[in-house]
Amino acid sequence: MPIGDFAFLIPLLPALAFVITFFFGKRMYVGGALVPIGAISLSFVISLLITLNLLQNPDEVIAQSTHWFGAFNLGILIDPLAAVMLTMVSLVSLLIHIYSVGYMAHDKSQSRYFAETALFTCAMLGLILSDNILQMFVFWELVGLSSYLLIGFWYGKPSAASAAKKAFLTTRIGDVMFLAGIIILFSDIFTIYNGFPENAYMLQFTEIFSHIPEIAGINAQIFGFEVSHLTLITLLFFGGAVGKSGQFPLHVWLPDAMEGPTTVSALIHAATMVTAGVYLVARTFPMFISAPDTLIVIAYLGGFTALFAATMAIVMNDLKRVLAYSTISQLGYMMLGLGMGAVIGMEAVGLSIFHLINHAFFKALLFLCAGSVIHAVGTHDMRELGGVGKVMPITAITMLFAGLSLAGFGIPGTIIGTSGFLSKDAIIEAAFLFGEHSHNWLPYVFAILGAFLTSAYIFRLLFMTFTGKPRTDYGGHESPLSMTVPLIILAAFSLFFGMFTTGIFSRFLDGTFNFLNMNLNELAASLGNYELVHGAGHEPLIILWLPLIVAVAGLLITYLIYHRRLLDVSVSRNNPVYKLVYNRYYQNEILTEAFAIKFVYEGVSLALYHIDRGINWIVNAIGSAFIEAGHMFRHVQTGVVQNYATAIIAGVSLLAILVKIIMEVI
Repeated sequence: MPIGDFAFLIPLLPALAFVITFFFGKRMYVGGALVPIGAISLSFVISLLITLNLLQNPDEVIAQSTHWFGAFNLGILIDPLAAVMLTMVSLVSLLIHIYSVGYMAHDKSQSRYFAETALFTCAMLGLILSDNILQMFVFWELVGLSSYLLIGFWYGKPSAASAAKKAFLTTRIGDVMFLAGIIILFSDIFTIYNGFPENAYMLQFTEIFSHIPEIAGINAQIFGFEVSHLTLITLLFFGGAVGKSGQFPLHVWLPDAMEGPTTVSALIHAATMVTAGVYLVARTFPMFISAPDTLIVIAYLGGFTALFAATMAIVMNDLKRVLAYSTISQLGYMMLGLGMGAVIGMEAVGLSIFHLINHAFFKALLFLCAGSVIHAVGTHDMRELGGVGKVMPITAITMLFAGLSLAGFGIPGTIIGTSGFLSKDAIIEAAFLFGEHSHNWLPYVFAILGAFLTSAYIFRLLFMTFTGKPRTDYGGHESPLSMTVPLIILAAFSLFFGMFTTGIFSRFLDGTFNFLNMNLNELAASLGNYELVHGAGHEPLIILWLPLIVAVAGLLITYLIYHRRLLDVSVSRNNPVYKLVYNRYYQNEILTEAFAIKFVYEGVSLALYHIDRGINWIVNAIGSAFIEAGHMFRHVQTGVVQNYATAIIAGVSLLAILVKIIMEVI
């Protein structure tokens, strides 16, 4: 049987693992961990075989669909984009599950943990292989539910429960925007077909993409401006991605999501939740590339987020929070890469997804190394650490490799370098092309400054944690094999995956939408009236070397400050700039107190209070009217027979007179 016939098992196996582990895990070895590990292993094998088959036979895209109801369907679409995502998610999730056996060994709710992580993996895999936007939205919401359960895994801690609610409610803003985009899209296709089509599934991706020109021709008046529905829909889709993938201003939930187990943080930041938004934009990219105004918005917001989050990472003292802001920043680079589609066309998908895949490896490694440190020494405050590398050499070395990949160390103009170097530098070079083409250099400036701060904050973390002398009596020991083996595997991917796949990957991803039999670059140029350019890799020498130069500068500065102690950069907490950044630009206060409390709580509550009072007045008025009427009619009931007889005679007489009058008129 063709391997594609087993594609439905990719999300189904983790779903079955969730059910088995949830109900029977407490009676099983290590909380039933072997069940999801076995299930996800099979999902990974199937995904890998499908990917290898597509590499050899690019035309054998898996497209399976069945009727659901009305003009909707349930289906599977596995093209190069979905294949690499399925392989990455299942592999990284598998390694995190193996690591979790040791990390969660002493937790009383071990079985619940493995059940929920299996559900999380199932939701993300289901989202990736969905062949229509409505099915994708169902799994999108399941991803959100799973993250809520895992962020608040230790629900007995008020901070964990609060963080889970914050994540759930913040991402709902994006979800509402995504749903609004789906509704408008459905309405447009309904209009194009003039009703429900008999032999077409209205929200299937192939169906949507085939009607891009017609959708682009539908306009709406918004604030006095004529806006294409295609631009409006893509902006709303991007709004959903902003929530899920932690872009400014809906990124505030992501640092607080650190309240769950560190392995959950690794799963969210590397393989599941936050990559869903990037994948949504990539999956629907034929629509985005035909709406260049939306791509410009994505480029600016992605570049700004990359820099903005990095400024906060540089002052955090919590191991996990530094990495959380790092994730937000790197997601900004991925969005920036997609925004470059306004200049380089469909190549932007491969550019962004390549960084997403590489980021999954080194960010999972960073979080699992942080978890290894926390598991061994009992704290995640870097000010209490120092010298950890002496007692945890494997953790220290693997985290160094991850840091080098994140900072982007390699030889410019070659394929020799860490995975992060090969993918992030390509995005920065594309941003330079964007500047040359549009004469707007702001995204490129954001990207370069972000690269400098990235190197600075990750080496600050490494020096403060692993070098020097212990600042407290934390003890410490190297983690068990169940934890260190996944670290070593991820370290190998962080160092070498990019070098071995960079050429193959870009060619493979470039064929993602070939099955549509459409030249999307030509379609986009005709609709968007802009000219695509090529030439990445032929920039001036200084542009090729500048990302490495700023990365080395970040390393040297942090080395002198945090290792050699030759520079004194102690900043008073009263310093207004430091205070502003350390307090995260007061985003929580602005969003929760100024917006949530003043507008939502006080404003909406006040409105609901007056509405409630109005409803109460209406209900009370109706009740009072009936009571008064009852009082009036009560006097009619006298109990005297003569009065009743008189009323009957009067009524019959009046009726007879009315009948006589009506008959005379007729």
